[in-house]
Amino acid sequence: MLEWALVFLVIAIIAGALGFTGIARGAASIAKILFFVFLVIFVLILIFGGLAGGALFG
Repeated sequence: MLEWALVFLVIAIIAGALGFTGIARGAASIAKILFFVFLVIFVLILIFGGLAGGALFG
């Protein structure tokens, strides 16, 4: 998921540099949403991993 966020970020940067502001804005929005979804899932995994007695960490 983080990989897709980076792909859309690169698309937004390239589109913005070429003057396609609508496409850049849309790609940046998608990248931002994917990044925050990834961040929430990551934090949830850390919390539930800690609650499981550290079984995920060895």
